[in-house]
Amino acid sequence: MRRFGPIGVIGIWVCILLAQGPQGTAQPKKVRVVATLTNYGFVAQLIGGPYVEVVSIADGTEDPHFVKPKPSYAVLVQNADLFISTGLDLELWEPALLAKAGNARIMPGSPGYVSASVGIRLLEVPATASRAEGDIHVYGNPHIYTSPWLMKRVAANIAAGLIRVDPAHRDIYEHNLQHFKDEVDRRLFGDTLVRMFGGDLLDRLVESGQLISFLQSKTYQGQPLIDRLGGWLKAGLAFRDRKVVCYHKDWIYFATLFGQQIVDYIEPKPGIPPSPQHVAQVIERMQKENVRVLIAAVYFDPEKVRTVAERAGAVPVVIPMGVTAQFPTYWDVVDFWVRSIADAFQRAGNSGIQQFGSSAVRQFGNGGVRPESPEALTIMPVS
Repeated sequence: MRRFGPIGVIGIWVCILLAQGPQGTAQPKKVRVVATLTNYGFVAQLIGGPYVEVVSIADGTEDPHFVKPKPSYAVLVQNADLFISTGLDLELWEPALLAKAGNARIMPGSPGYVSASVGIRLLEVPATASRAEGDIHVYGNPHIYTSPWLMKRVAANIAAGLIRVDPAHRDIYEHNLQHFKDEVDRRLFGDTLVRMFGGDLLDRLVESGQLISFLQSKTYQGQPLIDRLGGWLKAGLAFRDRKVVCYHKDWIYFATLFGQQIVDYIEPKPGIPPSPQHVAQVIERMQKENVRVLIAAVYFDPEKVRTVAERAGAVPVVIPMGVTAQFPTYWDVVDFWVRSIADAFQRAGNSGIQQFGSSAVRQFGNGGVRPESPEALTIMPVS
């Protein structure tokens, strides 16, 4: 899976044609896949293997809500056989891009359009689906990729799309899909639990919210089953039931899977810049409830994140939200999420907090800055 910038992206399909060689020696045509996000592109490449050519538009350092479409993107989409999107209101730029490309094969409802969120129970669904007050999550929280467990459902949707447009390779896509699911299980639960119970049973326990309580209440050969938990969930026990504040509503699926408590958000509603009064109220709540960690995507202004964390006495965790050049696989991204949050709680509990404000916020890098973020963050006292 490759991600291309504005230089050279227009010629990608030309390169594919040239690679076919002289007339009469052409290689089998690959499925041309365009993914809105690198997380989806990574999965599409694993499932499609040598039968796909995947290009992703936005990586984990870019705010997926506010990507600025370039003419080169329209050319990519115009020639695509499969287009993968969240299918909700995450990629607010998607309708304009699809309209400009004018490719009927990949329009919503067509065989070549994949909605990654199909079959996923959305969280944080508002009572009224309206943007009248500026909320950009009108159908529910669209940041489904923050849960590696949900990525198995995403992968199934992508595999189904590949089969629709390339049924000749159905068996291969289905085989690779199962391999992807098995890899998620191994990384999420650890090899031991997967061997003991199988992925299907573990899935049901996760879906019911009973996995950890089940493992804590049962024993096997005189040993608590929780001791046999491995993978990301074992590492995540370090911050299970711990409170955090997030900058944007992009973390609920990770928090639900790993048992974190999100007590508040710096943004009052998704996409609405925080007022000084609101920020002051969040800081006061963090201090009262002893919330020691603030999580923010790398595309938010790191200085604003650092300022809030320092005034609240918390450790800022600034993270990419998907595959990047620095983290070239989804596995690398989740590894970094889990490791960074566990480390933040350890430092928050073992030492003074103020010293971590500037250093922790730079652990990933400044990255991009969200276009809609306020230019300055002035903290007002709470009356």
